[in-house]
Amino acid sequence: MKYGIVIRYQFAPAWLQLSREERGRYQEIFQKDVVGPYTDRLTVRHFDAEAFSADFSDFLLIETDDLEAYYYFIEGLRDSDFIARGLARIHDITIGVPDGYKGYEHRS
Repeated sequence: MKYGIVIRYQFAPAWLQLSREERGRYQEIFQKDVVGPYTDRLTVRHFDAEAFSADFSDFLLIETDDLEAYYYFIEGLRDSDFIARGLARIHDITIGVPDGYKGYEHRS
């Protein structure tokens, strides 16, 4: 079963105080060390939202059929400098199944 997961988060003022070059280095580390081990099992896309929401600045859209890989991804994210050093704070996480009702209606 494929799952869609939205992780809304807010970057801290400390993140905004970094130069764009420093932020770029963190983004490279994020892609390599946090996302990289799971690219064969997770699709992770980043979206900016600060122009559209005051509650969170960004969100990740993740698709997977492997909840264990997703769980381990979250553990790695929590251990990363983004969360562990307070550069970002997870606002909320939403998970869903695309057209889940159709599967329910067609179950045997």
